[in-house]
Amino acid sequence: MLLPKRVKFRKQQRGRRRGKATRGNSVAFGDFGLKALEPGWITQRQIEASRVALTRMMKREGKVWIRVFPDKPVTKKPAETRMGSGKGAPEFWVAVVKPGRVLFELGGVSKQTAQEAMLLAKHKLPFKTKFVTRVDFEG
Repeated sequence: MLLPKRVKFRKQQRGRRRGKATRGNSVAFGDFGLKALEPGWITQRQIEASRVALTRMMKREGKVWIRVFPDKPVTKKPAETRMGSGKGAPEFWVAVVKPGRVLFELGGVSKQTAQEAMLLAKHKLPFKTKFVTRVDFEG
C-alpha cells in the first residue's frame, strides 16, 4: 500500500475540493492516460486495486505510471464514542484529486489493450474518469 514514510503533522483538516487541476493534467510519461472528471479523494486501497486491474489486463507487458500519491491522512473516531475529547486517530491515507488530473498512464501497449485495461481500472475509482491519449501520439 502507498503511504508516506513520515509527515510533518499527523493530522490534517479536510479542506475543500474546488477548482480544476493545473498540474498533472496532461499525459507526460506514457501514451495513454486515465483522467479524472470530478473532484474527490482516492484512497490507497483504490489506487492499488486499479493498479492490479491494469497490470493483470496488460499481462505484464508495457509500463504503468501512477500519477497520484496518498499523502493526506483521514482520521476517524471509534464507533459509539461521545462527542468531544479531541480528534480521532489517523485511519487511512487519501490523494486529493481535482477535475483534469491524470491518475494513471500506460505505455508500450496497443490502444485497444490500453482502453480495455483503463475500463477495468475505472470501475475501481469513486468518481467519473475518461480515457485520454498523448497529444503527439500516432497509432
